[in-house]
Amino acid sequence: MKWNGKEISLETAVTVAEFLQKQGYQPQRVAVERNGEIIRRADFEKEMLCDTDTVEVVSFVGGG
Repeated sequence: MKWNGKEISLETAVTVAEFLQKQGYQPQRVAVERNGEIIRRADFEKEMLCDTDTVEVVSFVGGG
């Protein structure tokens, strides 16, 4: 799988929510794109990621 430009290997298919948790993201503070399409936050628990996917995760950061 390609994640934010880095090649990583997934041992098994995981949900977006599981992937985010393993990588230390807070799901309510990110946007996820898989293979060029945005995944709705409401679908993080049911959308599966596999080793052939390209994923971009963008974190929202507050500040001035």
